[in-house]
Amino acid sequence: MRFHKIIYITLVLSAGAVLSTMAQDTKPTKTEEKAVTEEIEVVRPYKPILAEAVKLRRSPDLNDVKTYKAKFNYSLTDRKLEMNSDIDKLKAQQVAAEREDTLINNYVKGGFGTAKTILGEAYVNIGKDEAMQAGAYFQHFSQSGKLNKQQSGQQKLSIFGRSIGETATLSGKLNFQRNGLYFYGQDEANPALNPNPERQVFNFFEAEGEVVNKFTEDPDAFSYAAKANGYIWSDKFNARENSIVLNGYMNKRISKFNLGLAASAEFGNTKDSAVSVGNNILKLNPYIRLQASGVKINAGINFVQEFGAFSSTRIFPVVTADFTLIPDYLQVFGEVKGDVNRNSLKQYTDENAWLNSNILIKNTVEKLSISGGIKGTGGPGFGYKARIYHKRIEDMPLFVNNFDHFNKFDVIYDFGTMKLVGLEGELSVQVSDALKWTGKLNFEDYKPAAETQSWFKPQMRLSSDLRYNITKQITFEASVALQEESKAKVYLSAPANPYLIPDPANEKVVTVKGFVDLGAGATYKINNQFSAFLRVNNLLNTSYSKYLYYQAIGINMFGGISYSF
Repeated sequence: MRFHKIIYITLVLSAGAVLSTMAQDTKPTKTEEKAVTEEIEVVRPYKPILAEAVKLRRSPDLNDVKTYKAKFNYSLTDRKLEMNSDIDKLKAQQVAAEREDTLINNYVKGGFGTAKTILGEAYVNIGKDEAMQAGAYFQHFSQSGKLNKQQSGQQKLSIFGRSIGETATLSGKLNFQRNGLYFYGQDEANPALNPNPERQVFNFFEAEGEVVNKFTEDPDAFSYAAKANGYIWSDKFNARENSIVLNGYMNKRISKFNLGLAASAEFGNTKDSAVSVGNNILKLNPYIRLQASGVKINAGINFVQEFGAFSSTRIFPVVTADFTLIPDYLQVFGEVKGDVNRNSLKQYTDENAWLNSNILIKNTVEKLSISGGIKGTGGPGFGYKARIYHKRIEDMPLFVNNFDHFNKFDVIYDFGTMKLVGLEGELSVQVSDALKWTGKLNFEDYKPAAETQSWFKPQMRLSSDLRYNITKQITFEASVALQEESKAKVYLSAPANPYLIPDPANEKVVTVKGFVDLGAGATYKINNQFSAFLRVNNLLNTSYSKYLYYQAIGINMFGGISYSF
């Protein structure tokens, strides 16, 4: 096309030039016309010529009238026409699946500090498994104070496992615990009375197994559970104790009602150089439970049969009720019950380790226990519970200092029925994952049956714990334990043996001062594997005593490193 334009422009310019030349020429004479010779060049337009191979010599067939029919598949949906003019709700977009965190199931911890503190701890677990859980735990902790033989050491070893099946869950554990200490008690008025404190060692072996059926939504479901526990306990001297406890539970749901039976059989034997007691108890608790909207009422009886060294048959009422006034915010509950509690040397030494030999074993009877209160939440992260109770207790155990060995304790029983009125409050506040605080307060007013005081039973006890994550790496912890003063009995002369009724003329009442024990600690997370920790106990450095003549270790501090894997 461009080439054609060039040709046309050339022709126009040439024609113009010729005409201009002709216009300028003078008309020749007749003689000159004959002598002039003119040369004429004719230029024609460019005409392209196609090659034979480019030409198309085939014409379309106009007689082809065949019609194309497309094939369609129809799927009709039967839908109801909805006359809905409301604005459709927005559908939330699904969040992308989070990356599963790598779980760290095991750790080892070690530390040391003042008061010759040594800490060693380890925990191992098989890891994440929906059907099987198993692991082991070990701990060693020892300390020494400034007083003569104010030393103690404790070792714990536990192996546990759990198997979750389709219909039931099986679990079991094996525990071993060893406590070593000295009878280091000192009388400040006579510091030379205990020049060479005796050593005491407790050994405790325990085995436990349990089977529980899995929960089902079936309103007429049958549920059950069974548990067996046994232990062997001994000290450095001649005291030995063994126990086997069997527990069973059955429950049948029928609409809003539950019919069930809870049963237990406790077999125990305690031996010492001068004492041998076979203490066995059988308990049966049939009940009926109503569980409707906001209401839970449980009514039944507690049948208790003692046999062995003690023989008696008792029947107590058991009634509990729980009413929801404001869902999740306020519940009112109450309870009326009675029971027989089997006492043991293991129980006594857990409470007071400086126990004497040949301790008399008797059971304690709660003739009537009435309690009631409120509980609930005040919003996310805030929970509370308040309870008031009244108990009538027969043969309540109490600790008193032995006359011949002032630094050892005997167990006496308040002959008759004592009365106890108490108030208990619990509070839990969790502002966020970084801050959590819990507190518990107890007020108890004892009215002894035969004794002049409820020995070593303070009227007020308070405990509180605080945990605050300052940053992702630093965690701060604090605790406080407060206890009001209590009373202790000191014999002026040897009491009657066996001891039944107290003799006020042969006893002196000593006040054990109350105390406040503050503790604080911090943990620094170096990385996902290593952490450093520090703990300080008895910040006020007070020489307080829970039991007469036994001062607690003063301010002490220890720290160390933990490794997780």
